Amino acid sequence: MSVAHATRVRLRVSGIVQGVGFRPHAYRLAVNLGLAGWVRNDERGVMLEVEGDPEAIDRFVARLESDAPPLARIESVATRGVASTGEHRFRIVDSERAGDPAAPIAPDSATCDECLAELFDPADRRYRYPFINCTSCGPRFTIVRGVPYDRPLTTMAGFEMCARCRAEYDDPLDRRFHAQPNACPECGPSLRMPGHAGDPLAGAVAALRDGMVVAVKGLGGFHLACRADDERAVAALRARKHREDKPFALMAGSLEAARALVELGPREAELLAGRERPVVIALRRRAAAVAPSVAPRSRSLGVMLPYSPLHHVLLADAGMPLVMTSGNVSDEPIAYRDEEALARLGAIADRFLLHDRPIETRTDDAVQRAVTVAGRRRALMLRRSRGHVPDSIGLPVSAPAPVLACGAELKSTFCLARGRRAWVSHHIGDLANYETLAAFREGIVHFERLFAVDPAVIAHDLHPGYLSTAYALEREGTRLGVQHHHAHLAAVLAEHGERGPAVGAIFDGTGYGEDGTVWGGELLAGDLAGFERVAHLRPVRLPGGEQAIRQPWRMAAAWLREALGERPGLPAALAGSVDGRRWEAVVELAESGTASPLSSSAGRLFDAVAALCGLRAEVNYEGQAAAELEAAADPGETGTYPLPATLDPRETVLAVARDIDAGVPVRVVGARFHNALAQATALACSEAAEQAGVDVVVLSGGVFQNALLLERTSVALAASGLRVLVPERLPPNDGAISYGQAAIAAARITGEVS
Repeated sequence: MSVAHATRVRLRVSGIVQGVGFRPHAYRLAVNLGLAGWVRNDERGVMLEVEGDPEAIDRFVARLESDAPPLARIESVATRGVASTGEHRFRIVDSERAGDPAAPIAPDSATCDECLAELFDPADRRYRYPFINCTSCGPRFTIVRGVPYDRPLTTMAGFEMCARCRAEYDDPLDRRFHAQPNACPECGPSLRMPGHAGDPLAGAVAALRDGMVVAVKGLGGFHLACRADDERAVAALRARKHREDKPFALMAGSLEAARALVELGPREAELLAGRERPVVIALRRRAAAVAPSVAPRSRSLGVMLPYSPLHHVLLADAGMPLVMTSGNVSDEPIAYRDEEALARLGAIADRFLLHDRPIETRTDDAVQRAVTVAGRRRALMLRRSRGHVPDSIGLPVSAPAPVLACGAELKSTFCLARGRRAWVSHHIGDLANYETLAAFREGIVHFERLFAVDPAVIAHDLHPGYLSTAYALEREGTRLGVQHHHAHLAAVLAEHGERGPAVGAIFDGTGYGEDGTVWGGELLAGDLAGFERVAHLRPVRLPGGEQAIRQPWRMAAAWLREALGERPGLPAALAGSVDGRRWEAVVELAESGTASPLSSSAGRLFDAVAALCGLRAEVNYEGQAAAELEAAADPGETGTYPLPATLDPRETVLAVARDIDAGVPVRVVGARFHNALAQATALACSEAAEQAGVDVVVLSGGVFQNALLLERTSVALAASGLRVLVPERLPPNDGAISYGQAAIAAARITGEVS
């Protein structure tokens, strides 16, 4: 807005403007334009006043946002004229705390180019210092304990700055002005390696080169690292971590080193080198020097670049890519405190590389992949965590009352919402044990304190057996049960700023249906407030219930029984891994329905096809059979199988079985199955959209992590003239459920109030 007639203006700046160099930016801008006044942090963001020439004030207001620091994210700038005070200089004044906090906290950010240049400059006083940072990079969310974001409210409070660091911190013209983690070797955090008398970093590098497993304390928790090219080291890590098959993430020292491991298009390279530095899933190169145990049965590798100065010097000294996987035993949250790590990881790691900067919030690495949706190359989030959290995500409907949404069970997150802003937590993990549930509870308390949200409405999944539901029922407030697949639909609509209506194809493994059965292959028509189940995958029995999820051969038995209408014999592809008597017993369960609930799950259909192809009779992690089927499929195959728009895959299953028996290669069978499901889904969505009178289709649910299925379904939908929405800032999997619940709660409360 123009303030040309004012000689003093007050500005309220909201968004991510604390801890990112925004105050020195305002200071330098005001001084350059000859303006007086002041700037300060407070609970809501940044408040400032400028006084002087009206035209200079106009330029100041315009450039305050256009020239903002790289990590700043401005949501709004409100201006109003105030009385002139006759000031003659511009000042940065102390932060003020007078109300509830509402200033967003910045996510942790990868080491910037300026700090990286200093890190490897032998003449610099921070040469090879593993904790170098400035206002453009370094830890934020993982060290913050409260707001405003000032040093006493971070885990750096215990480190008193030396004279030179203090001079930088106090100088508005220095890029480390009020960089809260500012430190140097003289006054800041330091490394240590228990049991090693020499340089800790050199000790860690030597251990890695010798084929040992090293636990490395990073920004948001511990990694377990070893040489990526050493099969013995990788196999040892896999055995000790009890992680039989799930791929390990790799860290490469540079973009060039990453290119030697995986095929990188422009979008993948952009993701890898971005400030968030996620793990990026990309097609592996045939000549990649990677041990077989890094990613068994996968055509892809998950690769990331160093994002902290410690990682940079570690990778530079090691001179090779490293496995860099979460520091935990499978199914537990990552370790993030020294004593905890020494106790929990002692049987896995040969050495520990520690430091004395406390981590306030454990935060895993984010995971993304690039996909083409309706002709546009975009990023697909698979796990939203470090680098992205705690960025808020807007809501298209303002929540009249504060909301806590408790999410689901797998890939757990929670979400707090107030007004039009929602804060989705970092990835917590699967709520399957005490440690993960404790992390879930602790995270909610921390977020409620940081963002001053006292929930009046508690949203939760309908599943009565989820620990997240049990937690929700413990909380005081108005409780709101939300159907699982409706939450998926709402999450995608809301992140795109839409309320609906739309048709959604929501495909996943398990979701509690309104009829008490297990849903998972759903076509919904609805909006944020409600939905109708307009179609679904033909239901089939889950023989043995939960056992059918862990043993895909059971789903092969169930689907063959359903398709044939009689008891099927044991397929040759499974004869080497399944006992004939067990097969008969499971077929009988499917036939009788004993201990075999009905399910319309698309995930279980993928399991059945993977088992019929002989790829996977039993799984060691969620979604393994489907992932291996996608990896085996030939993307160049254009053939398909019969699968009608009614989503009845009985003929599909029989065609798969016939082709496998006839010796058709798995790569062809897998591709034809993907093509059939994509075409049938697109046709079913088109018919549902026409009937509902809408032109928007949402694709979500964990099954749509499958890039081949997502891309081919979206192409077919776009060819029908439909607009396709897919998750972008949140995952298609259950990591988005809490946000969807919050959006639904906001819409329903608003409806009740109005």
